[in-house]
Amino acid sequence: MSNSTLKFIRVSPNKARLVAREVQGMNAELALAALEFMPNKAAGIISKVIASAVANGDYEPEEVTITSCRVDKAAVMKRWRPRARGTATRILKPTAHIFVEVGVMTEESAKPVAKKETVKKETEVKVDTKKPAAKADDLTKIKGIGKVYAGKLKAEGIETFEAVSSMTKEQIDMMEEKYSFKGDFTDSIADAKNFVTTKEA
Repeated sequence: MSNSTLKFIRVSPNKARLVAREVQGMNAELALAALEFMPNKAAGIISKVIASAVANGDYEPEEVTITSCRVDKAAVMKRWRPRARGTATRILKPTAHIFVEVGVMTEESAKPVAKKETVKKETEVKVDTKKPAAKADDLTKIKGIGKVYAGKLKAEGIETFEAVSSMTKEQIDMMEEKYSFKGDFTDSIADAKNFVTTKEA
C-alpha cells in the first residue's frame, strides 16, 4: 500500500471531489484511462497524483486499486476587483489538498460478488417453491353476513367458506365482542357448511 499527496493546488475542492468520487475503488489503470478523457481541470491533476501513488509503491497500474481518493479544503486566496462608485468586490481563489492511496488487489475483493450470486439463486428457488394461495370466497352469500361484516372476517384471516364453517365457539365469541355482530351466528356457520358440501360435490 502506498500513497501520494499534492498540497495547495489551485483548484476548487468541491469540483475536485466530483472527480475523486468517480475513481475511488476503481482499478488504477482504468481510473487513469477514464481521467484522460474527462474535460475537468481536476481530472488531469488527480490523474498525476494517482500515477505518483502507484510509482511510490513500485507497482504497475493494473495490479492496484484506489482505496482512498480524498480532497481536502486548503487556504483561500483573497483578491479584489474594482467596481462602480469607488467600491470593490472580493474574489475568492480556493486551493485544495489531494490525497490518494492505492493498495494491491486481493482475492477477497472478488468474494462479495460470488456471495450475491448465491443469494440470488436461493431466492429464486424459494419463489418457485411457493404454493399458490387459496382463492377467497364471496362471504356475502352466507346467510346473515353482509359486505361490512365480510370485510371484518377477512381482516381476521377468515376468507373462505371452510374457514367460516370450522370456526370455534371462542372465535365466535371474540367476533361478537369485537365487532358487535347482531344475529344468530350459528345460522351463518350452518349455511357456510352447506356451501362447503356443495363445493366438494
